[in-house]
Amino acid sequence: MSPQFWLWVGFAGMSVGAALILFIGKRRTPAEEADTIIHGLVPIIAACSYFAMATGQGSILLPAGPDAGTATRAFYFARYIDWSFTTPLLLLGLANTAMHSGMRRRAVVGGMIGSDLIMIVTALVFGLSQVAWLKWTWFAISCGAFLAVYYGIFVQLREENAHERDDTRADFLRNAVFLSVIWLAYPVVLLFGDDGLGLLGPALGLGIIAVLDLVAKVVYGLMATVQTAKRVERDLAEGKAAPVRPHLAAAE
Repeated sequence: MSPQFWLWVGFAGMSVGAALILFIGKRRTPAEEADTIIHGLVPIIAACSYFAMATGQGSILLPAGPDAGTATRAFYFARYIDWSFTTPLLLLGLANTAMHSGMRRRAVVGGMIGSDLIMIVTALVFGLSQVAWLKWTWFAISCGAFLAVYYGIFVQLREENAHERDDTRADFLRNAVFLSVIWLAYPVVLLFGDDGLGLLGPALGLGIIAVLDLVAKVVYGLMATVQTAKRVERDLAEGKAAPVRPHLAAAE
């Protein structure tokens, strides 16, 4: 299968996924409304990125390597723009799950998002770099920032999540592990793909990332949206949450 095939699959999958999330997502409380908007925006942004890459507007040609002569490789810069918006949104959604009863420690969330952006920007420079020692230095810095994001998730957010009820703690742990396992595959693909060692072909590298993106943005978004709906139903039943608009909540 060609690289173009995977790019159009990514565009179609993100478009359908966004529609599904926005269709099933409810807006009965501020928390549920925020969750629906966050997880609906993520695949919309990704769909735009995939459309740009599929039409040739989201990539540039770079030398295949310092000794490659006239050989070139496609560098898909649009994916880094995508990740700069979508991964902070996913982290914000995860933080909202961790602190379902009320957002606390905003500085921690800001720190995670800041580390995430450092990770993405340095990965972008890694992909653009042609000098070997600079390329791998940027890759190491990106991995270090990635570890900081994991620390925020599994240490700082989990500390706050420990104060929540059982179903919220279970949802947060499930979501954190799910996202973390998927995200862990990205640096591996970048390492062995055309931006790194070049051991994967262009189509295979794009295909793997397209599948990872669909799982992290659409499958995860649907799962998180359904979980939020269940938590909100319990909140409303126990009188622990007020509807955004009482007449709309009653209609739903």
